[in-house]
Amino acid sequence: MMKTVLVSGASGIIGYGILRSLKQSGQNRQLIGASIYENSPADFFCDVFEKAIPTNEDGYIGWLLQMIEKHKIDLIIPGIEADMYKWVEHLPEISKSGAKVLMNASELIALCKDKWNFYQKLIEHNSAYAIESTLTSGYDELAQKFGLPFLLKPRSGHGSKGIVRVDGSEIFLQHKKDIGTILVAQPIIGNEEEEYTCSAFCDGKGGYFAAMTLKRKLSKDGYTVSAEVADLEQMDEALKNLCKLFKPIGPTNFQFRLQDGNLKLLEINPRVSSSTSIRTAFGYNESLMAVEYMLEGKVPVQPMIKKGKAVRYIEDLIKYE
Repeated sequence: MMKTVLVSGASGIIGYGILRSLKQSGQNRQLIGASIYENSPADFFCDVFEKAIPTNEDGYIGWLLQMIEKHKIDLIIPGIEADMYKWVEHLPEISKSGAKVLMNASELIALCKDKWNFYQKLIEHNSAYAIESTLTSGYDELAQKFGLPFLLKPRSGHGSKGIVRVDGSEIFLQHKKDIGTILVAQPIIGNEEEEYTCSAFCDGKGGYFAAMTLKRKLSKDGYTVSAEVADLEQMDEALKNLCKLFKPIGPTNFQFRLQDGNLKLLEINPRVSSSTSIRTAFGYNESLMAVEYMLEGKVPVQPMIKKGKAVRYIEDLIKYE
């Protein structure tokens, strides 16, 4: 019997990346794409498109349950972080619908929502991958501790969105009131030429089944704009260490920079990677792994990864009447 999968946030790079990866797999599944935007790439990569209501509206969970019933959906996959955070709060309700949910460990999701709490967890366990962070709001103290320039990062957020590069007191004073409640201070680690994104399919028990690493460059919006398949000796040890600590399950994305030959953890995204379609092109289809794992109980195995580079560009998708 054909299985049906709904992907939310299907107009975004993660959402349509998941749909595209599943469609390219050649597996016989009904793909439902949902988005608040009708004019988007989603319609080109799914079998049925549904216009969603905004995640923060009161009736959102009711709408989601209606979609599950309407299409007899077997699995739902969040394509945007807002949905991941919303769904994890309503797992009992969603589970009663009969649909399975691709969702990481609840504790990890909660930690990843706040960079300061996440940092405290790393420090508690003396993690070598932690980047020193502080809620101190004194300019002189921070400049002496971290040197200039240093960074102010949103406690809640991902990618490079909202990051303030402090190279003097003037810009610091503009954001000083937000340090502690909204922002956290960090030194600049390494450089943009030594940034790595590793996606692992984790087992929920402190290990992982498969992984793929890209050396990447970010766009100003915080997603991977170009990448090269990479093989770092230190990565396996880092993944083992962090998986043992956080016990993620399913697709999990780890962001690192190298400093003095050592990996430092920028963040963990407890979801499918925003570069998922790039990974699929090189042989690592984490979306297909997730569907087969959730619906068929198929344990992922490490695939053969092709070597190469990828560059993202704007493309025209045309649908004639």
